[in-house]
Amino acid sequence: IFPELALTGYYVKDLTPNVAARASADDARFAALLTASRALDLVIGFVEEDARHRFFISAAYLADGRVTHIHRKIYLPTYRIFDDARFFAAGDAWRAFDTRFGRMGMLICEDAWHLSSPYTLWLDGADFLIDISASPGYGVQEKNLASAVSVDAFLRAYAELLTTYIFFCNRGGVEDGITFWGGSRVIAPNGETLAGAPEFDPALIVCEIDTDAIRRARLRLPTLRDERADLVRRELGRIAKNQQ
Repeated sequence: IFPELALTGYYVKDLTPNVAARASADDARFAALLTASRALDLVIGFVEEDARHRFFISAAYLADGRVTHIHRKIYLPTYRIFDDARFFAAGDAWRAFDTRFGRMGMLICEDAWHLSSPYTLWLDGADFLIDISASPGYGVQEKNLASAVSVDAFLRAYAELLTTYIFFCNRGGVEDGITFWGGSRVIAPNGETLAGAPEFDPALIVCEIDTDAIRRARLRLPTLRDERADLVRRELGRIAKNQQ
């Protein structure tokens, strides 16, 4: 799993059209990655150009020499140092998808700051959530990096409440004077961090997981069994109608 915009770097700005790719064997960058995916599944962050020349911050899941799924970043931040919406179009769908390991869902950075993203993928059957990110480090909270504290808190909460595995891959290092805090990690369905990378520096994590942990977590905490998706759908419809 590689971080958000791994093929290009984060601050591409006006260079967006020049670095955009299409996730197919016709693109030389993806041809090599698709070949590599015959040996191991890959998640790649990249700038995607669609047939109508719109540009997206996207994540591609590659397996067996094929593109299994593409997720386009839905929530584009325009606060603090972020300016995503100026250069990119927003995605418009959450979709879980099947892999040889189980059913997965993908998020890209800001997507994970919105409860709607992991919740919808969970309802769509995702037992594993992949969150790729290019998150800058900022702030201090009790001698810890504030951005890292926030992300760790909500990812562990998602993992435990949704009883899913979470694979978080964040960029580490410096680009254009901005420091990305790294700290990639694997979180179990009970909220326990199984493996973590150091902050700030690029790193590789290798972590063996136990898929039976999902079953144990759902026996202990049956939130999926008791979830009222029909009620949520009805109430969201009511709210949307009242806001028209």
